[in-house]
Amino acid sequence: MRKKDFLKEKVVHIDVKSFDSTEIIEAMKGMSFTARDTARAADILNMMIKDKDCTIILCIAGSTSAAGCLQIYADMVKYNMVDAIVATGAAIVDMDFFEALGFRHYKGSAAVDDKKLRELYIDRIYDTFIDEEQLQTCDNTIKQIADGLSRRPYSSREFIKEMGKYLADNAEKENSLVQLAYENEVPIFCPAFSDCSAGFGLAKHQVENPQNHVSIDSVRDFRELTEIKMRSAVSGLFMIGGGVPKNFAQDTVICAEVLGKPVPMHKYAVQITVADVRDGGLSGSTLREASSWGKVDTGCEQMVYAEATSVLPLLVSYVYHKGNWQKRRKRQWSKIFE
Repeated sequence: MRKKDFLKEKVVHIDVKSFDSTEIIEAMKGMSFTARDTARAADILNMMIKDKDCTIILCIAGSTSAAGCLQIYADMVKYNMVDAIVATGAAIVDMDFFEALGFRHYKGSAAVDDKKLRELYIDRIYDTFIDEEQLQTCDNTIKQIADGLSRRPYSSREFIKEMGKYLADNAEKENSLVQLAYENEVPIFCPAFSDCSAGFGLAKHQVENPQNHVSIDSVRDFRELTEIKMRSAVSGLFMIGGGVPKNFAQDTVICAEVLGKPVPMHKYAVQITVADVRDGGLSGSTLREASSWGKVDTGCEQMVYAEATSVLPLLVSYVYHKGNWQKRRKRQWSKIFE
């Protein structure tokens, strides 16, 4: 089989505006188990949007962007449902920025010869395929952006803003998350920014410019997101997966306290995860556990134990069709760093 035989059926990103999940979410309120948890999570997300004082932080871990959820996240920015984003580098660079450059993810299979995929330079995310050669083009585009910047440390937020600026002039695909966040002054933070194509591109940039180069200051990321938390009367977290984005956003409460400027815990929190709580791992730790650390209040929190692509579209379609986003004030938090 040739490369084109594997990369032929594109992943289609779901459009939550095209269907109204309100009735099914309302019906799930009368059910039990994950259905009722999902319905309560939808209500809490809607409460965040209705709360005129609430800054909403979207946290993205895992590979839902490659799996068909890219448009959901982009629409949350476009329709003012989110004010700041914390994500893995892969979600932002290898998935969203990658597709904005004109490349795609493809439907594949987990039952495949991975040695053959390696021979063809095809990368696999479970049942999704990516062209490695196209990813290397993404790496080199990151290097190109870095080459054009003043040589100094940048927060990931600053660098991703430059990526959005690049897309405003060069995007092959419109309405990417990175570009929309840039245009709407929604800051994106990637605490582990080098763990993706950005890392490869920046490494090449630094090798070619060993004495004078761009670098990423992750501590500055933490200070900047904490600054947003300190300026927010109320805050809410909408977390897809767990890991570093989850803890990074939660820890802003502790950081503010350490800086001598105590703030309230995050008032609202929803997490969608398949991780198990019993091994003590971060991705599965409950939001109630986070309360013991002083990070999340327990009044309006909900864990949803489900694979995110199965419930995320229902939640966001519900709040989109409720329409409360139309009344929200845009925070435009990126402007405070200018």
